[in-house]
Order: sequence, then C-alpha cells, then structure tokens
Amino acid sequence: QVQLVESGGGLVQAGGSLRLSCVGSGRMFTINGMGWYRQAPGKQRELVAVISSSGSTSYDNSVEGRFSIYRDNAKNTVYLQMNGLKPEDTAVYYCWGGTGYSDYWGQGTQVTVSS
Repeated sequence: QVQLVESGGGLVQAGGSLRLSCVGSGRMFTINGMGWYRQAPGKQRELVAVISSSGSTSYDNSVEGRFSIYRDNAKNTVYLQMNGLKPEDTAVYYCWGGTGYSDYWGQGTQVTVSS
C-alpha cells in the first residue's frame, strides 16, 4: 500500500503564490507517475499536472505557464508550485500516485484564492 499526505494549502489573494507538497510512504517503489488533481464545489475532479518517474511533465491548459510540478524521489515527495493564482483556481487539491494498475490519493488540501 501507498499513503500520500498533502500540505501547503491555504488562503491567498489573486496573483499570489502557494507551494503544495505531497509526501508518500509505504510501497513507493511501485509508484510510476505522480501528480495533482483538483475539485471545485459542484464540479468533477480534474487533472492539474502530472510527472512521470523520469521527470516528464504535463499540465492542464488552464495552469500552463503558471504552475510547475516537480518531484524529489529521494524524499518520496512531489511538489506543485502555483504562481499567478486566480479565483478560479480555488478547489481542493489532491495528490495522486499511480502504479499503472492502482491509483492512490491523498486526503486533499484546500486552496482558496480571493479576488
């Protein structure tokens, strides 16, 4: 099993920055891709950014150029640096880890961007 714990959410004004962290434990050697999803009230969970074990990244168009995902494999940690935050970025952000057969999720961290 894999456990993922997020931190770093909070309240920020539009234009501000936050950095989310997700620390994994357990059978992390089975994890290939890691990433971040978010879910706003009344909406479906959506992909924000993913990073492969080799470091390849992919971003949703809505955050491209503003958010950066990176990982420290030695620390079993994935980060999401969020700059230029907008009110529409307000959501619960979830850390994801995948083995190719199983998906693991963190408990979520709230990000609120005020206008």
